[in-house]
Amino acid sequence: MVDVFVNFFKSSAFMALDIKTIIMLVISFVLMYLAIVKKFEPLLLIPISFGMFLANLPFAGMMNAPTETQVGGVLYYLYQGVKLGVFPPLIFMGVGAMTDFGPLISNPKSLLLGAAAQFGIFVTFIGAVASGAFTAAEGASIAIIGGADGPTALYLTSLLAPHLLGSIAIAAYSYMALVPVIQPPIMMALTTKEERMIKMEQLRVVSQREKIIFPIMVTLLVSLIVPAAAPLIGMLMLGNLFREALIVDKLKETASDALMYIVTILLGVTVGATANAEQFLSPKTLLIMLLGVVAFSFGTAMGVLIAKLMNKFIKNPINPLIGSAGVSAVPMAARVSQVVGQRENPSNFLLMHAMGPNVAGVIGSAVAAGVLLSLFM
Repeated sequence: MVDVFVNFFKSSAFMALDIKTIIMLVISFVLMYLAIVKKFEPLLLIPISFGMFLANLPFAGMMNAPTETQVGGVLYYLYQGVKLGVFPPLIFMGVGAMTDFGPLISNPKSLLLGAAAQFGIFVTFIGAVASGAFTAAEGASIAIIGGADGPTALYLTSLLAPHLLGSIAIAAYSYMALVPVIQPPIMMALTTKEERMIKMEQLRVVSQREKIIFPIMVTLLVSLIVPAAAPLIGMLMLGNLFREALIVDKLKETASDALMYIVTILLGVTVGATANAEQFLSPKTLLIMLLGVVAFSFGTAMGVLIAKLMNKFIKNPINPLIGSAGVSAVPMAARVSQVVGQRENPSNFLLMHAMGPNVAGVIGSAVAAGVLLSLFM
């Protein structure tokens, strides 16, 4: 009878537990804690952390590829939606259905601030490649963290460096959650009290016709200039057209609600499942986390500095705090601009002004991803 229990124990997954597996399981538990208790990007960090947990359970085989004698694990098949670049564009469609591009249309100068914030991507790319630790394709995947756009980071990484998906996903969504911590010190250091107190004129009212034409024209122009960005931009603008057409409420509701949340679950779980011990527990992961901070910080700083530069050439000054919203962490980065601005001047309302560069950053990060794809794929 004792032999039966001994043999059963030997056949269980307990015998396969090693130090690396235990570390990965502990990391998944820490991420669950941050998502649930600290509310760090819980919509994606919960499925990502649980996907990591499932994939690192010994003998579960949930990410096993199929063989001649066995079918693959369930997460392996779901992962094909990430590998083939299907899930991120679908999330972009949902984002588009929830996004009002009115502030950007009303103040086209915001587009420059959204573009400026992508500077961190290219600085970090150069740094990653110059370090000698990463190839150009890997460096591009790491650099896109600076866009503060999770789906874009996952889309680019799935096509250029899928072995880094787990590390980059965790870095990208961790820093997006830390926007209120990372950005304010940079914003305060680069602006004066007088600049932070600048009041901006009220935005003009944008017509419905403009809102309908905008997604069509943006898709056309971006796709002609950077064809590789068409999947992300096209789906983003399709979702926005659902919103602005005002005659397809069911499509808008489905894209921004049920479909988006279904894809978010599938994307998060399968991306988390790529974080295995061999890839994740390496010095490269720490370097990715470091470079992610650099990318994000440079993007924030450049948005603020370009806003200050623009004030030297325009009649109606821009509060440079809204430049930090050019990173596409929508709408959190815009809210940070509002909060920091109101500390200096309680009567100042920057939120809608900051939404212009914020949504411009979504477009900018997708275009930057398209440029990197066209160069290195």
